[in-house]
Amino acid sequence: MKLRILGSEEKGASRALYEEVFSEDGQSFVDYYYTEKTKDNQIYVIEEDGEIRAMLHLNPYKLLVNGIEKDANYIVAVATQEPYRKRGYMAALLKKSLNEMYHNGETFTFLMPASESIYLPFDFRTVYEQERSFYYEAEKQEKGILVTTASENDCEEIAAYASKYLSDNYQVYAMRDAAYYQRLMKEYASDGGCLKLFRKEGEIQDIRIDTGEEAGEEKPKIMIRIVDVRRMLMSMRLKEFMGTCFQITDPLIEENNRCVMITGTEFSGVMLMDGKRENSEGTITVAALASLLFGAKTIEEICEEDGVTMSDRMKEEMKKMIPLSKIYLNEVV
Repeated sequence: MKLRILGSEEKGASRALYEEVFSEDGQSFVDYYYTEKTKDNQIYVIEEDGEIRAMLHLNPYKLLVNGIEKDANYIVAVATQEPYRKRGYMAALLKKSLNEMYHNGETFTFLMPASESIYLPFDFRTVYEQERSFYYEAEKQEKGILVTTASENDCEEIAAYASKYLSDNYQVYAMRDAAYYQRLMKEYASDGGCLKLFRKEGEIQDIRIDTGEEAGEEKPKIMIRIVDVRRMLMSMRLKEFMGTCFQITDPLIEENNRCVMITGTEFSGVMLMDGKRENSEGTITVAALASLLFGAKTIEEICEEDGVTMSDRMKEEMKKMIPLSKIYLNEVV
């Protein structure tokens, strides 16, 4: 078994495995993916018997988290050829990529699971269900609204509109610029879709997806995995002065196993120092920390999980952190 990252000129060699495992994706979409998305992504593979037998793709995004720009990877196309499954290949790919993301200074990573149960053992936790706005031709429009199909010439204007809307309403989202929408339009077009703009008196009022068919009711889930607990905690905002010391445990990223002293105010934000074990008021797993910080679970709920203990005082202090519950991660690949 050989685990490595493919060079730029080798990425096309993973297409056969992609098409074998993700056979539901049409050829035009796979053409788009291997033309556009592989320009700047990383593909981790495991080779056995001279061929690629398993892979994991890291697609880079710039996110805004509480107004702070962060580099993050969207994990996609996790696949193992059927005869080579149940050999621990996926676990090896996840552990290798997570540790390299840590050493590259990333805060967290995210994915859209085929099944949540696959990723729970690797400390991924579901924090968001995608909410997408779709266009329906038969839908009656408000008076004065003009609906048009977006073109490349609209990308700057779309990015400006979306950036303001997202900054006003969300804490965690992918940054928008013209290039983001140029690529997104190619993605939708590869699957027979497009973006529709809703204008009133020339100004954009809404942007929706036209898939060319009836949209399903399923809401894809997004799971997040903390990569660097210190960077994650430093990304949080506080309601008021807080201070507590606790131990964090992480079975996959050794550097995250640490005792931290966290303090700060609503004005300073989080200040973090190494804590002393004798001063610790509790222990929290990296998975439970993700559920808490992204607002998926309450303090009381995570305290019922294995590996989590908190003093009553620590519980009250941790409630002073403002969870990152306003999330908009609607990317597909």
